[in-house]
Formats: sequence, C-alpha cells, structure tokens
Amino acid sequence: MRIMLAAALMSTALLAADKEQKDVDNRLNDATTVFQDIMATPDKGIPQDLFDKAACVVIVPGLKKGAFVVGAQYGKGFISCRNTAKTGWSAPGAVRVEGGSVGFQIGGSETDVVMLVMNHTGAEKLLGDKFTLGAEGEVAAGPVGRNASADTDAKMHAEILSWSRSRGVFAGISLKGATMRQDLDANEALYGRKLSNREIVNTRVTTPQAAHQLVSLLDRYSPREKA
Repeated sequence: MRIMLAAALMSTALLAADKEQKDVDNRLNDATTVFQDIMATPDKGIPQDLFDKAACVVIVPGLKKGAFVVGAQYGKGFISCRNTAKTGWSAPGAVRVEGGSVGFQIGGSETDVVMLVMNHTGAEKLLGDKFTLGAEGEVAAGPVGRNASADTDAKMHAEILSWSRSRGVFAGISLKGATMRQDLDANEALYGRKLSNREIVNTRVTTPQAAHQLVSLLDRYSPREKA
C-alpha cells in the first residue's frame, strides 16, 4: 500500500513538473513574440535610446485583467539584465506580477506588459524577493515612438518605465501598487534547480535552450549599454 502511494505521489509530482516546464517554455515563446512585434514597429513602440540605456527589461505576456478583482496572481513573465561586461543580456529569471491597481487605459481582457529598468538601483530592487512598483521606486508610463523620449524629460528620472499592448494598441501604462516577485518554481523548471533571479542575472548562468531566442532578440536590438 505504501509503495503504491509513493508511486502515485511520484507520478503526480512528475506530471506537475512536466506541466510547469511546458508552461515556462510556452511563456518564453510568448515573451519573445511580444518583444519582437513591439521592436519591429519602432515608430509606435519603445524608443530605441531608452532601450539602449536600460539596465534590465521585464516582459509579461498575457497579463490578465480579471484577476484584479480578487487580487490574485495575474501575470507571469521574465526579467533579463545587462551582463557584467554590458555587451549583452543575461539568461532570464522568472517573475510573477500580483495585486495592485493596474490601469488598463486601452482595454482588453489580456494585456502584454513590457518594463524597462533604467538604472542599477532599480535593478537591485527588482532582483529581490518582492518589489512594490511605485512604493519602493519611481515608476512611470513610458513614452511611445522612436523619438518620443526627447519630449519626456520628467519621465527620465523614473527608475522603471512601463508599456502595455492590447488589441493591437501600444501605450504607456501605470503599474503603481502592483508587486513583482521572483518565481522560483518556474526557475526550477527552466534551470533544473531553484535559482534566485539574482543568481541567474549576476553569476553568468548559462542560458537554457528554451530561452536562446529571447536573449538573442535582446542582443540583436541592443547589444551594448549606452551611457
């Protein structure tokens, strides 16, 4: 009886791990597609000069609006930061976005969210166990378009700039009050062990095969940080 119970528990654990792995792989593919689509239309997307100055990027594909009502977990994505040589991007760490009062200015039941972390102080905060946007660091809706940043000096003091895409429309979005946590279960599925996001970003963890396309895309559009 005990052997059968142990076997059943092991089978359940393996199924759960397999599902988590598939979910992470699908989410990486979605994050890659989201960022590719946004960067392919620079006149209506993230200003290139801001991306070139960013210390980290966060991509959360398919953030769900309905979960705001109950304050439950409503989005999962990834964070990648400049490597120590500032010539490329780190392997991605998994994140969860939870709670808060997020403004969906452009509607839609699901919205893709992209955040740029503009300095290393903001990056250190996001790499902790939990970070509350707007409470522990300045966050602002990002400007849109190739040259938009030239007219938004006030936003240049923000540690984090954020955008959303819903129903084909790309715009700055307010994320104040939402919290971001590292997703250790997703990291375990991706790397085979429960690495923290700080370990992944700061210790040159090898990029897993499932994340190669995303990291290659980041390297393609901004291979080196600009002062």
